[in-house]
Amino acid sequence: MSLNFLSRRLWLLYLSIKRGDKVHRDDKGKIIQDLRLQANKAVIAVVTDFQGMKVEEMTLLRRSLRENNIEFRVVKNTLARIAFEETPHAPVRDNFKECCAIAFGFDDPVTPAKVLVDFEKKSKKFKTRFASLEGRYLEAAAMKELSELPSREVLLARMMGTMNAVPTNFASLFANLIRGMMNALDAIREQKQNA
Repeated sequence: MSLNFLSRRLWLLYLSIKRGDKVHRDDKGKIIQDLRLQANKAVIAVVTDFQGMKVEEMTLLRRSLRENNIEFRVVKNTLARIAFEETPHAPVRDNFKECCAIAFGFDDPVTPAKVLVDFEKKSKKFKTRFASLEGRYLEAAAMKELSELPSREVLLARMMGTMNAVPTNFASLFANLIRGMMNALDAIREQKQNA
């Protein structure tokens, strides 16, 4: 069973909950299990408020998140609290209140922060509430600061450039020393030939 299939099925379950349909205990267990699985894999879990958003806005948000390998789940607070109990993101479980959705970032914690904060600037209704970065609680202001950091790829490229500069400079230094020595030896040779 693919993760997308499970997400669609869980979304349909959520819609049935919103309509007031009863959800079987087995289905709740599957939702909890799926949330726990995603929370264990995730480096960052960002809790957002989407209340009052239009469907078109939500579709744009989901599309941009999906393009960046970020899973976005609308959750029932009680199920999220239970699912987060035995995960690295347990410190945030007591803060689930009102209408919320969770964005799980699996690779780079900066990318979800950038995408969500950028979308928050565009949308009047969407808000980032708080996040858990590898078990540490982050407020919305800290999420904005995290979004301003360069991405992992940019940091790695900078580090590699710096690491490459050291041997290059070292080789240039020795080449200059050898070149200077060769010039001095040539001058001595020419002086001896002229004498």
